[in-house]
Amino acid sequence: MTEDLKYPIGKYQTKPFSQKQKDEWLLDIKFLPTELELAIQNLDEHQLQTPYRDGGWTVHQLVHHVADSHMNAYIRFRLGLTENNPIIKPYDQDAWALLNDVKTLPVNISITLLHALHRRWLSTLEELEDDKWEHTVFHPEQQKEISLWYLLGMYAWHGKHHVAHIISLRERNNW
Repeated sequence: MTEDLKYPIGKYQTKPFSQKQKDEWLLDIKFLPTELELAIQNLDEHQLQTPYRDGGWTVHQLVHHVADSHMNAYIRFRLGLTENNPIIKPYDQDAWALLNDVKTLPVNISITLLHALHRRWLSTLEELEDDKWEHTVFHPEQQKEISLWYLLGMYAWHGKHHVAHIISLRERNNW
């Protein structure tokens, strides 16, 4: 049960390149802001301050985390498209979740940011030639090159993963 709460849609696994898969993942990127917004709709402050699982972030932190993560993703893609295998900057997501803006700003700030960010991101990705998906970035913590194709799938999964955390919490608590 604990693993289900941590990975409600399973762990990310990359898939081979195909037009069908690309279209599906691009739709995931396109609709994530709306899906996240709907997942938190009508939650009160107590509910937003509830962790999605024991030892996990609160729903409030989770929404801000998705915005933080996807801002980093957007930059990583742009670097990968404009530089030759650039080194990307890792960040401590747990430390970011404790910063003052996450503590004090309402979640609608990050939802609004995600709508704008995903529109920009999608515009960057929609018309990429197939060979561009083979461009890579270098992740220094993982000590490996990561293709933009892998990143697309990972971030499409990431959004759905966190929306599932919130939906699962709502179902368990009958919210």
